[in-house]
Amino acid sequence: MPSKNDIAWEALFERHRILDHVNADGVFQISAAAINEEREARLMTKFDHYIQLPTVFKQNDLTIQPDTRGTYLIGRFRSYLDLPTEDDVEIEDVGFPRQFETLNPQNLYSESAALLCAYNAGIMEQLLDEPVSLTVFGRMSSGRFNYFINENQTDNPIEVKVQNSQCEIDSGFEGQNVFALVEAKNELVNDVLVRQLYYPYRLWSAKTRKQVVPIFLSYSNDVFSFYVFRFREPANYNSIELVERKRYQIVPNEIELQDLLNALQHVRVQAEPAGVPFPQADSFPRIIDLVSQIHAAGIMSQEDITTNHAFDVRQTQYYTNAGRYLGLIDITRSRQEGVKYSLTPLGTAIMAQPPASRNLALTEAILQHRVFNQTLRRYLRNAGPPNIQDIVAVMRRADLPLNQAGTTTISRRAQTVLAWVDWIMRLTRR
Repeated sequence: MPSKNDIAWEALFERHRILDHVNADGVFQISAAAINEEREARLMTKFDHYIQLPTVFKQNDLTIQPDTRGTYLIGRFRSYLDLPTEDDVEIEDVGFPRQFETLNPQNLYSESAALLCAYNAGIMEQLLDEPVSLTVFGRMSSGRFNYFINENQTDNPIEVKVQNSQCEIDSGFEGQNVFALVEAKNELVNDVLVRQLYYPYRLWSAKTRKQVVPIFLSYSNDVFSFYVFRFREPANYNSIELVERKRYQIVPNEIELQDLLNALQHVRVQAEPAGVPFPQADSFPRIIDLVSQIHAAGIMSQEDITTNHAFDVRQTQYYTNAGRYLGLIDITRSRQEGVKYSLTPLGTAIMAQPPASRNLALTEAILQHRVFNQTLRRYLRNAGPPNIQDIVAVMRRADLPLNQAGTTTISRRAQTVLAWVDWIMRLTRR
């Protein structure tokens, strides 16, 4: 089903003939007032990740960039940067000062909490190689500057003139020689909207003689993943380069192999849950992120999840259904309020545990399902991951309702099984 943003943008594209203007002129400027005629501009222009773009944007290779406090440019801009997704960077363990009672590293459910924890644990000092202080955060005017951004089909540069657009800085850390600007997300993501780093970079490069260092932080599954960038050419939006990646952990979340073997012995396989589809959500850390966010919020609508996190409508359904499959998430539907999600008592109890205990409890929730249980046993028996064909055979023997679907569909679900079992095995090693 199309989202509210999809429907509203379709109407705006038709009313203002936006695609015709972009094809003719390269860009189209639209005001917040014009957007508000369909839906609040704040909700209609917040696309922190490519997947969140409305369908009409994706179909026509379009993105949107603010140029003043009340206007936006629509064009074929190369606005996003893919992030490395492999987790091959070693995780460094760090301690946490015992005197803090108001900041709990086992209970970080917001970007600001993750940033404060990283700062007070000394992670920012390690990352920047000098003592730093938290000096800047919040919304502010970008000031005035011009920049070039590449057209995403030809790589031709397009000039953008910014006049006091609004930008938001999650945190700025200043040391003797550097000023680091950090954009943070409390979830695992595949890309970053470069503007969230670039506009603050241009603003503060004009205000300080110190080296301005743009940094992106992804906090997921108790691991702080830092991406340190630089802009090779200050006036070129797409000159961004990844300098280094660092990963840190304050509270260990690993489990012992013997704990896993014990879980396999005592867990009871349950019947498949009625009315819940077999999972199609390959990233188990993103399931944990979603459950954590619902735990913090208490209740979240389908629109809240889709708008505020790196999901489109379809992925929101995949990942919430995965949580329901494990007995962690409840769903309610009403004509007045739409679809809403909250945690079950089991989900709440699991998320209240320390990371290692929480991950063991999540592992047990997975192993209550026959296909995952038998696939893990095969993994351990063979000292390596089974292939997709072997997992499909396990699924066929389990007599799932899914087995009435085509071979391609079953193979995709088998990929999810392998991904979840691989997540379990990774918990037992660093």
